[in-house]
Amino acid sequence: MWIPLFVGLIAIAVGIWVLSRGARRPGWTAIGFGLVGILLGILATRANVGNLDQVVVWGALLSATLVWATPLTFAAIGGMFCERSGVVNIGLEGMMLAGAFFAALGADKFGNWEMGVVTAAIAGGAFAAVHAVMAINLRADQVVSGTAINFLALGVTGYFFIDIYGENGTPGDLPRIPDVNVGFLGSVFGHLNVMIWLSFLLLIVAHVTLFRTPIGLRIRSVGEHPRAADTVGISVYGTRYAAVILSGMLAALGGAYLSIGYLGSFSENMTAGRGFIALAAVIFGNWRPFGAFAAALLFGGSTALSFRLQQPWPAPSVLFQALPYVLTLIAVAGVIGRATPPASAGRPYVKQ
Repeated sequence: MWIPLFVGLIAIAVGIWVLSRGARRPGWTAIGFGLVGILLGILATRANVGNLDQVVVWGALLSATLVWATPLTFAAIGGMFCERSGVVNIGLEGMMLAGAFFAALGADKFGNWEMGVVTAAIAGGAFAAVHAVMAINLRADQVVSGTAINFLALGVTGYFFIDIYGENGTPGDLPRIPDVNVGFLGSVFGHLNVMIWLSFLLLIVAHVTLFRTPIGLRIRSVGEHPRAADTVGISVYGTRYAAVILSGMLAALGGAYLSIGYLGSFSENMTAGRGFIALAAVIFGNWRPFGAFAAALLFGGSTALSFRLQQPWPAPSVLFQALPYVLTLIAVAGVIGRATPPASAGRPYVKQ
């Protein structure tokens, strides 16, 4: 295992050297290949037929891919609407986390998962409204504002989690979002969660809304040329407010799926950076619903694969857990410079 490790470190060192000379794309590419090469090389030294059969069980791998891609899909579609309107939403992570906690809280206190989902959407919309006020009315730096939302959500959810549930954590009998059993669809699609089916529906609705309706045209015009949109009577502030709050609600639904759809519990900081991966999926998908979904499937598949790889090879499990984040870095580094964001994304608008 030391041979691939040594060769990979050489590639990473060369990439860092190239970066220091100002060539970003070949530098990051070399670093990415070095990291992936180390991982694959170490796996190759541990490979045998039995381990391969244990990891590559296609039905389980595809089902797990959809499970891990679903929260990313909700958050990515929300981020896409937000950025299409001209507001960058770095706070997707915090909104997902808020949705995860308040979904568990709502399901626990009201006694049903439907109210948990509603509570999550309200909480996500509230955090998004705070971001909207700072970014739109106060014209704060949108990256700083979104980062503040992430810290705010981490603090709020952590405080209330300890205050309400203490050391025992959420109850073990939380109402959970059910699965839809459709046996004739096979092992992969026959037993999917309701939220996974809703994410498929959301893709179609988002695409039609954004590219086939007057509402979508208004959102895109506000994100591209807000002053021109304002001159024809479109409310730039109102459209951006609606898009930002919608993005927070959708991201919160992704968090709700994590807590009461998949895991059935809440733990502090349980989203673990998935909001940032969703933001990367928006960029990787070129601000389009199906592109973002394809990126979510890619990142979800890497997460599913990382868990499958831990079964035959438990020793380097920490390396496997880093696989989706490494893949995110490589994907975004390869896309930067090619993807074209909305022209006014991140630029506050001053009405005259």
